[in-house]
Order: sequence, then structure tokens, then C-alpha cells
Amino acid sequence: MRKRLITPTAKNIQTHDEGRLDLESAATVELTSEDKDFPIEAAFVSGNGQGWRAATPGSQTIRLIFDQPQTLKCISLVFEESESQRTQEIVLRWSRDGGSSFSEIVRQQWNFGPPESIREAEEYKVELPNVTVLELIIKPNIGGGDARASLKHLRLS
Repeated sequence: MRKRLITPTAKNIQTHDEGRLDLESAATVELTSEDKDFPIEAAFVSGNGQGWRAATPGSQTIRLIFDQPQTLKCISLVFEESESQRTQEIVLRWSRDGGSSFSEIVRQQWNFGPPESIREAEEYKVELPNVTVLELIIKPNIGGGDARASLKHLRLS
């Protein structure tokens, strides 16, 4: 066995959560559905919370409307599915004109296959100036059915 002692990380080095945009004070959120036991605020807080879940099946939209235009450099998303096998598609897009027009950042599909494949974490490095609206569209099961969309974490910096 090989082993090395390392020095602790210096306090002045920026950690993942430092520099994170405080969404509660910087934006208004609009969404198409919300389970009362899994509110959208749960996806914005630090820690191992439960995240957000839709109250109804089908495609869902989460829209962040910023009070002031923001410059975004990183968008982190975490999704978890521990109950059913499905293929989910997300579309992430942004607007600089209050939502009159949008530009797509990413469109991506994931296959969830519990118990082996239950978590998808993505971090998108971007250079987006003057963002007034950020929109996430989640189609929880591209094959149809009654799957409900969920979002464990959404972090912006």
C-alpha cells in the first residue's frame, strides 16, 4: 500500500460553493408544477436535501428570472432517480432580453436504470453575459408514461 500525507487545503482557496449565486435574493422562480413535499427551494440549498419534484407527470419548466442581469460561468445540475428505469431529456436555455428570445445551452438525454444508474451530475462551464432568464425544461420520460420530473440540485456561479 502506498500512502502520502498531504497538507490541508488553504482557507483562501475558493471551494465549490463559494462564489455561488444566491438565487433566493437574486431571482424569481416560475415553474409549471410543484409537489408540496418537494418545493423548488430545496433544489437551491446546500447539503443533501431532497430537492424539487413536480406534482404532475410530464414535461416541466423551471424558469429563473433575475432581478438584475447576471454573468454566468458555471451551471451545475444533479438529478436522481431511484425508482424506475427511464430516459430523461433536459433543455437548458438562456435569454438576455427578458425571455423574448432564447439561446439553447445544452440538450441532453440520460438513461436511469436503478439500482445501478440512479444519479446524473453535470457541470457546464459557460460564458454567458447579461443573463436575464435561465430556463430548464425537463421531460422526465421521453417514452411517455407517468414519470414525474425532479431536480436534486441546481447551482449557478
